[in-house]
Amino acid sequence: MTLQDIRKSIDKKIEQNEKIIKYTYYELRVKEDKSIEDTELFIKYAKMILENLNYSVYTTGQFYSYQGENKYIDINELLVAIKQ
Repeated sequence: MTLQDIRKSIDKKIEQNEKIIKYTYYELRVKEDKSIEDTELFIKYAKMILENLNYSVYTTGQFYSYQGENKYIDINELLVAIKQ
């Protein structure tokens, strides 16, 4: 996994919906078969990239507000980024 791989993944997510980006446990750990260490690194670097793209980034255990609703990121979601 390289920074380019992470950026490509983010770019795909932005194409799908540039306002909100979500990465789930299932998507990274099961579907992409990433190890725990790779998943943690992916989240760490994705967070940095997304913040540089003017996204507010939230991870498991945090609350965020989107379209007037307050939401909690449970263990099934690893990262949520909202365009500022």
